[in-house]
Amino acid sequence: MKKMNYTAIIEKSEDGYYVGQVQEIPEAIAQGKTIDELNQNLLDALQLVIDYHREQTLRQYEGHKIIRRKLNFA
Repeated sequence: MKKMNYTAIIEKSEDGYYVGQVQEIPEAIAQGKTIDELNQNLLDALQLVIDYHREQTLRQYEGHKIIRRKLNFA
């Protein structure tokens, strides 16, 4: 399976921290003292956003007979 790639938009703030946002998932926002720390924090934020949306969507379908299938991007 091909890995999904995301784009980080990064700025350096006046206080010296790097702040970033995942372009494709704008709710994923983080900061870090270094770009490496920011990258890890953005990955954590991205996972939190995906988990949140997964839970919210499943709640919408509670009591419904549904089919869930994994999607693979090629």
